[in-house]
Amino acid sequence: MNGRTVLQHFPAGGPRGSWPAEEYAHARRLEGLPAEVVMDLATDTFLVIVRSGEGAVDATA
Repeated sequence: MNGRTVLQHFPAGGPRGSWPAEEYAHARRLEGLPAEVVMDLATDTFLVIVRSGEGAVDATA
């Protein structure tokens, strides 16, 4: 276990770059989740995550 829950993933090659991921993370923060965007270099995707111990809920992507 890596101590995070992935809420959603977005392709890094999209024309808007990380914006869709940032917008999704912002919406989750408005709901009270401490969501953040990280880059997964192995899969070339932006991941919206919640680190465990920071209000994480049982969510699936």
